[in-house]
Amino acid sequence: MADLSDRSGSVDETIRLSEAEVGFAGVIVDVRAGAAGEHGVAGDGLQRRLLEFGFVEGARFEVIHEGLIRRDPIAVRVDETRVALRRQDAAEVLVRVESSK
Repeated sequence: MADLSDRSGSVDETIRLSEAEVGFAGVIVDVRAGAAGEHGVAGDGLQRRLLEFGFVEGARFEVIHEGLIRRDPIAVRVDETRVALRRQDAAEVLVRVESSK
C-alpha cells in the first residue's frame, strides 16, 4: 500500500476500508455493496448489514486490530461500537483517512 501521509504525518485521502491499516482513522464516506458474489449475500443484504453495524456516511472509524492470517479479519471502531469484518466485506466501505498512527 502506498504511503498516504504527507510531511506533517497527516492523511486525507479516500480509500476502501479494506486497504486501511491498524491505526488509520477517519470518516466513512459511502457504503457501496455490489451484486451477490463472493460474499454469499446479496449486495443489498450486505449493505443493510453494514448500515446496521453503524457504517453510515459521516460516522467516525478507526482500525484497531487485524488478524494474523492474511491480516483478516479486521476490527474497526465505528463511533462507539467495535465490529469485526472480513476484508472482502470492508472493501465495500469507502472512507476518508484523516490520520494514521
